[in-house]
Amino acid sequence: MTAPNDKSAPAPAANFLRNIIERDLETGTYADRPWGGSPGDAAHHASGVADPEKIRTRFPPEPNGYLHIGHAKSICLNFGLARDFGGVCHMRFDDTNPEKEEQEYVDSIKDAVRWLGFSWDADGSSHLYFASNYFDLMYRAAESLISRGHAYVDQQSAEEMRANRGTLTEPGKDSPWRSRPVEENLRVFREMREGKHPEGSMVLRAKVDMASPNINLRDPAIYRIRFAEHHNTGNTWCIYPMYTFAHPIEDALERISHSICTLEFEDQRPFYDWLLERLAEDGLLAHPLPKQYEFARLNLTYIITSKRKLKQLVDEKIVDGWDDPRMPTIVGLRRRGYTPESLQLLAERTGASKHNTWIDYSVLEGCLREDLEEKTVRGMAALDPLKLKLTNWDEVFAAGHVEPCSAPRHPHHEDWGKRSFNLTSEVWIEREDFEEVPPKGFRRLFPGNMARLKYGYVIECTGCEKDADGKVTAVLARVVPDTKSGTPGADSVKVKGVITWVSASEGVAAEVRLYDRLFTEAQPDAGGRDFLSVLNPGAKRVIQAWVEPGLAQAKPDDKFQFERHGYFVADREDHRANAPVFNLAVGLKDSWGK
Repeated sequence: MTAPNDKSAPAPAANFLRNIIERDLETGTYADRPWGGSPGDAAHHASGVADPEKIRTRFPPEPNGYLHIGHAKSICLNFGLARDFGGVCHMRFDDTNPEKEEQEYVDSIKDAVRWLGFSWDADGSSHLYFASNYFDLMYRAAESLISRGHAYVDQQSAEEMRANRGTLTEPGKDSPWRSRPVEENLRVFREMREGKHPEGSMVLRAKVDMASPNINLRDPAIYRIRFAEHHNTGNTWCIYPMYTFAHPIEDALERISHSICTLEFEDQRPFYDWLLERLAEDGLLAHPLPKQYEFARLNLTYIITSKRKLKQLVDEKIVDGWDDPRMPTIVGLRRRGYTPESLQLLAERTGASKHNTWIDYSVLEGCLREDLEEKTVRGMAALDPLKLKLTNWDEVFAAGHVEPCSAPRHPHHEDWGKRSFNLTSEVWIEREDFEEVPPKGFRRLFPGNMARLKYGYVIECTGCEKDADGKVTAVLARVVPDTKSGTPGADSVKVKGVITWVSASEGVAAEVRLYDRLFTEAQPDAGGRDFLSVLNPGAKRVIQAWVEPGLAQAKPDDKFQFERHGYFVADREDHRANAPVFNLAVGLKDSWGK
């Protein structure tokens, strides 16, 4: 995939979000709006200059966990649309819940966005924001609603509010506190702020319509009491805004033009619009107001994205942490060997639509395979090593002879040069490359058959050695002289089988972690099923392998194609030059279930 800012990149596929933005740009919906240089209310922006950005989008995660692949799509979508249409995407932390948010998650989210290739900087300014920095303005907005009769303090219990909310077929019932005077509402709300009332004793509710067919409009709670220290504001506040109240205000203060979220927020859009219109009527917010648009979230088979369930996997040590390569977290995908370009390609190919569909996991793997094919150096490795002894080595050459061999670093990039390694009298091959009694069509090593050691000589198998239990411990073969690859005699003997190998004396022992899908079912928690009941017991296998000497020089995060096996990455945590560790990123082809 071409780089995000490559001018030669093909035009992205059309989708309904692009159509909306193109229409807004054509009609000049946001052309004349001012920008105050930072988020703020209507007066702040009125004193500013014409907005230098054609559109403003935002990526608004709550810092209460590690981002997963679904977030990666949202990042690529929001930042990508801003990039493509001459705008900016704000990096905003929706940190309105003091009990679940931590600086660790803030740092990991910022790192994930940068790693994916995006930035919140534009025109010399940083657009990194925190919802908690707007708490004063949100409080002003709440008092504005109360003063104009659009909000009230409700002292019903949670059970009473739930019972009076109604159902999908029955309207809700008005709270007995719904008609309390404005002055009393203001007084009690200020007492809430001053910490004079216990948690759960009351909430501030918007006064909308208890008979609305949309339950989200039946006087939603917009402020609650929480005596909890906030990671950003400390103990300044003991009342905190609800997400459905805070989010539209954050968008408006930041002059977001297109607020893009997933379909589960579609039913919240009427309240989003209602709230912004009420605050604009009071002069707190300015037109044009943000508009919310929903797209279908990424539903990928064989994974789960519930933060609670992912945390359970970590807490119960079913996986080795948030960055376990089996996890769908961005840190896990990165450690597995996924590249920013492969995830951008997935986001582009799955597009944005209004319909929920399931994307097969093989699509994700295909994106990585396609990206790594053109950018990874090749190397040989024996993952299930079996010793091959070349019994006539000393006769053909001389005792202790080392035969230099070379191979392209990449078959399609001659300018990348060659890699060098040596063929010696004993090498490691794959155990599957030898059969004492070969099945029909087997072309590699069996007594009496010839095959080529890749980049080296043709050899003829003469037999094998076994242990007391009858297990093959070594394959025996003879070198066919004057058949080395790249020499005039290379074609003098025709063979159908070619096998990879690693010198037994010069190869480097390496730990290789073979990863597979974490679950055996495409939808692990479908129908309320216990997702732990369908864990894949073979999702991680650790083996001792032998690798070509040059691979041991890899640095953490370096990626390679192990010829015939797949794409591997040097583990970013455990890999060392004297003790290499490689993770399987993806095989050379999709073999799941085949």
